[in-house]
Amino acid sequence: MKAKKFEQQFDDGVDIIASLDLPKAKRVLQVQKRVNVDFPTWMIDSLDREASKLGVTRQSVIKVWLAERLEATASNMPFRQTRADY
Repeated sequence: MKAKKFEQQFDDGVDIIASLDLPKAKRVLQVQKRVNVDFPTWMIDSLDREASKLGVTRQSVIKVWLAERLEATASNMPFRQTRADY
């Protein structure tokens, strides 16, 4: 199926799932790569407390905070943390 027809069906609300090859689907720029980082104990404790308050995992807190900082850096804007983003 041509992309134009696929997009039109999607826009029209047609169920397009049957047209997708889901086992081969990839999320652009979302390939995972494992890294190891050593943190001091006080930092792990603080991350765990924040994660508990938010009801998420430590890893989620780290990812969100790093993403916020990287986005602010990329846009040359000063970093401003907001709790509403969690």
